[in-house]
Amino acid sequence: MLAHGLRRLSSGSMGALRPLLLQGVQEPLGAAATRAFSSETDGTIARGADGLILPHGNGGLVNLMVGSKAAEEARSRCTHEVELTERQACDVELLTVGGFTPLDGFMNEDAYTSVVEKMRLPNGQLFGLPVVMDTSNDGLKPGAKVMLTYKGQQVAVMDVESRWQPNKVVEVQKCYGSTSLEHPAVQMVATERGRYYLGGKVTGFELPKRVFPCQSPEEVRAGLPAGTDVVAFQCRNPIHRAHYELFIRALDAPNVAKDGVVLVHPTCGPTQASTQGPRPGVKCVCCCGAARCDSVQSAMLHSPLPMLGPTFPRYPQDDDIPGIVRYHTYEVLQKEVDNPRVKWAYLPYSMHMAGPREAIQHMIMRKNYGCTHFIIGRDMAGCKSSLSGEDFYGAYDAQDFAKAHAKELGMKTVPSLNVVFTEERGYLTADVAEKEGLKVKKLSGTKFRQMLRGGDEIPDWFAFRSVVQVLREHQQHKVAA
Repeated sequence: MLAHGLRRLSSGSMGALRPLLLQGVQEPLGAAATRAFSSETDGTIARGADGLILPHGNGGLVNLMVGSKAAEEARSRCTHEVELTERQACDVELLTVGGFTPLDGFMNEDAYTSVVEKMRLPNGQLFGLPVVMDTSNDGLKPGAKVMLTYKGQQVAVMDVESRWQPNKVVEVQKCYGSTSLEHPAVQMVATERGRYYLGGKVTGFELPKRVFPCQSPEEVRAGLPAGTDVVAFQCRNPIHRAHYELFIRALDAPNVAKDGVVLVHPTCGPTQASTQGPRPGVKCVCCCGAARCDSVQSAMLHSPLPMLGPTFPRYPQDDDIPGIVRYHTYEVLQKEVDNPRVKWAYLPYSMHMAGPREAIQHMIMRKNYGCTHFIIGRDMAGCKSSLSGEDFYGAYDAQDFAKAHAKELGMKTVPSLNVVFTEERGYLTADVAEKEGLKVKKLSGTKFRQMLRGGDEIPDWFAFRSVVQVLREHQQHKVAA
């Protein structure tokens, strides 16, 4: 049965997670893995002539976009065409604009293996997760020139340099600390990604057309102040009052300059709930020709996998918020708060929910976008079992991992404060509220969604009115549909 051979890290098991946490660490974690944030774990910020932090690797931003003449030449030599998935389109965009600097294309097998095994590129530079092009097309081999399209739009050409059949079991164990299909990224690798991985350089000539604009690292950097700190706030859901308090208070952290700014940089790629397998009726394409695959090895080696029943959700949940709706909530909130110390941009990245490794990936990307600091929250990029609801990572695993690598990355981390709303004094940190015996008001996410659906009034201390209005309109549209 499918359950045989599956392994999952137990909730909060630091001992079980230790091999994952130690990947890429050149020195013992030691004091860097303590809860307290201190200057001892901070990296030194290396700035360029423009006063902004240098991209990852301390070189220049990679830019794979070419002009019309070079684009036409690239089109003319194409021998194949591939329609990109949402996830692949995000990767292609980040490659072409330099979000994945220093990469100049999809990883070849040596780079893939090095990142999987050691969380480092072959030259020794840190890189959190592999960036690969996947396919099940036997005709795509080294030497192929592939036109990459997104919803019919020609966006880039890939020169295939290598093709290999990865050991996906090893990949997910090393990258996510688990081989269980209850982990959304493991399920994605097993059921969405093709049989082969392709590596090779990418030439971009158009960015994927989206309903929301994603500025390139160069464009984001042009709007940032020089010579001061830029604190990145990562999110993938609508921002409520507690989130705002969290990133505004981050500007008062002792390792942040007094004139620093925060860059709110939500990921707008597919969400965790959007991780899907094939639609009903899609048959397994395993080489064995079976109608169903029951071993984890078969699940990892062949794609797509047939529907496995209700225990492995494949479709967006009822409460999943589409990217365009999330984008609208951010847009109205910008206008409502109108804070000059808060900058906004959007990241075309698809979350892996990889916990510790995801934290490193986000820090590298945000460094490329001009950020010197990264707010690392409790259970960042964590996820729960789709069966038991247990956490795959400990609450502070991502924090510890980020601190252990901050010096090498040349960045600084900022604690994600636990803020609560009190009747007496408004928002405070939880420790202060407890010390002073203040009355804390709470509203769970489940209750909030129930109130939203029921048309009940949402308290202003919990959510911004502009955001609530957008979410209500979305809810009404869903009901009407």
